[in-house]
Amino acid sequence: MRSSEPFRIAAAAATTVVLWASAFVVLRYGVQSYGPGELSLLRMLVGTAALTVFVVRRGIRIPPRRTWAGIAAMGIAWFGAYNVALNAAEREIDAGTAAMLVNLAPLLVVLGAGLFLGEGFPRALLIGAPLSFAGVVLIGLSSSSSHATLIGVLLAILAAVLYAGSTLIQKRLLGSVDGLTITWLAAIAGTVVLLPWAPSLVGQIAEAPAAATWGVVYLGVFPTAIAFATWAYVLTRVSAGRTSMTSYAVPAITIVLSWLFLAETPTALTLVGGAMCLLGVGISRVRPRRSRSVLAAVGEEVRGGSGGTGDGEHGGPRADLLR
Repeated sequence: MRSSEPFRIAAAAATTVVLWASAFVVLRYGVQSYGPGELSLLRMLVGTAALTVFVVRRGIRIPPRRTWAGIAAMGIAWFGAYNVALNAAEREIDAGTAAMLVNLAPLLVVLGAGLFLGEGFPRALLIGAPLSFAGVVLIGLSSSSSHATLIGVLLAILAAVLYAGSTLIQKRLLGSVDGLTITWLAAIAGTVVLLPWAPSLVGQIAEAPAAATWGVVYLGVFPTAIAFATWAYVLTRVSAGRTSMTSYAVPAITIVLSWLFLAETPTALTLVGGAMCLLGVGISRVRPRRSRSVLAAVGEEVRGGSGGTGDGEHGGPRADLLR
C-alpha cells in the first residue's frame, strides 16, 4: 500500500458519508413534489448520466461476462428497488423510525460478510456495530412520532435487506471488476427497471417547483454518482464489514447539516445518539495489537530468508495476512 493510500481511503469514505447525509437534508427541503418511483427515476437518470461522463473520460472497460448477472442484480436491488422502497417507506412512517429500520443494514453486512465472504467477526466490529446502531435508535427515538404503518415498517426493513445484499454482491464483484465500472453499469440496470414511472415523471416535472427539481438533480449528481463511486473505491480496499460501518457516521453528520441549513436544533438525546454513532465507527476502525505484532514477526521471518520472496504477491504468509 502506497503511503498516500490510507489518506485517499479516508477522504473517499468521508466524501461518501457527507454526501449521503446531505441527501436527507435535501429530501426534507422540498422534493416531496415527486412520487417515490418518479423521484427514484429522475435521480437515477441524472446519476447515470454523470457516471457515464466519468467512465467515458477514463475509458470504458467491459467486465467479464460471468459478472454481468451479478452487476444487474446489484443495480436492480440497490439503485432500483432500494430507492423506491425507502421513498415509499418515508411516506408511511416517520423519519426516526425509518432511520432505525434502514440502519439495520450495516449490521446485516457485518453478519453476511463474516458468514459468506470469509471476513470473520473482528471484535472491534462486534463492539462498534451494535454501539453505533444503539446511537441510531436514540436519534430515532428523539424524532419519532406515532405515525407508522405496517406496510411502512416492512418497506423500511426491505430497504435495509436490499442495501446489505447489494453491498455483499458488490464486494464479491470487486475481485473481477473495477469499482467505477460496477457502479456505472449497476446504475444503468437500476434506471432501466425504473422506466415504468417515466410517463408520470414527465407530468410531475412540469408541475413541480424548480427548487424541487434542482434538489433531485443534486441527489443524482452528488449523493448518487459521486458518493457511490467513492463508496466503491473504499469497498475495493477495505472489508465489507468495516466499509459498511462508516455509514453509521451518516446520522451524526445529518444532525449537524440539519442544524446548519434547516435550523433544526438537536435535542440532548439526539446529540448523545450522534456521539454513539461516531464512537462505534471509531471503535470499528481499531486493529488488534496482536495482528500488528504478527505482521511484524512474519515480515522479519520473510526478510530472514524463510524461502519467500518478501513481496507478498504470490500467496505467501505475509500476503494472506495483509488481505
